[in-house]
Amino acid sequence: MKTVGIIGGLGPETTAEFYLELVFSCQKLSKLHRPKILIDSIPLPYDIEEDAIAKGKGEERCLPFLLEAAKNLEKAGAHFLVMPCNSLHTFIEELRDNVKIPVLSIVEETTKFLKKENISTVGIIATAITLNKKLYETSFIKNGIKPIAPDNFQQAKIGKIIYNLVSHRHNNKDREELIKIINDFETKGLNHVILACTDLQLLIPDHPRLKIYDTMKIFAMATVSYF
Repeated sequence: MKTVGIIGGLGPETTAEFYLELVFSCQKLSKLHRPKILIDSIPLPYDIEEDAIAKGKGEERCLPFLLEAAKNLEKAGAHFLVMPCNSLHTFIEELRDNVKIPVLSIVEETTKFLKKENISTVGIIATAITLNKKLYETSFIKNGIKPIAPDNFQQAKIGKIIYNLVSHRHNNKDREELIKIINDFETKGLNHVILACTDLQLLIPDHPRLKIYDTMKIFAMATVSYF
């Protein structure tokens, strides 16, 4: 069986959830199927994390940490790498260029999933980095999927919610604000929304009419197929 290397710590709770999702997904296939998993939890300084997530700037300061983690996991024996953090997939090509093992993409795997589900239009809830770099928009449009993003005011709220999550300051008010933003997608005639920031699944958002897809769970299921 192959060994997966997880570039984690962005944030730690999401990494833990992704790890558990991998284990449980494998066990659904077979109770005897226990994946071999390596994790490098990046100790990213809070000022870098705040600038990148809440303010959408300075994300290039994350790259040395990502490259070090990728190389460490490769040396430790990982056969392929995954990174649950959506935003830092802006550096996926740099990661792929610096290791000799495959690096899976949460953007690519989510796009495959939506195409398989015949979803042609989807709302995107993500960090400012993910939207500014058009990570999902570029991939979706290329594959015939129309992306819809929140307005600037809503995006500022999303940035604050996500930073509260990674700094362990979130509460039920954050969940209520997120649901309000999701409700607005319904007024635009959408039926599908993706949580394109893996930290957002910690709020467990739900909606009676819109289908909400968690990119972390999509990525975990895709990762299982590579073992």
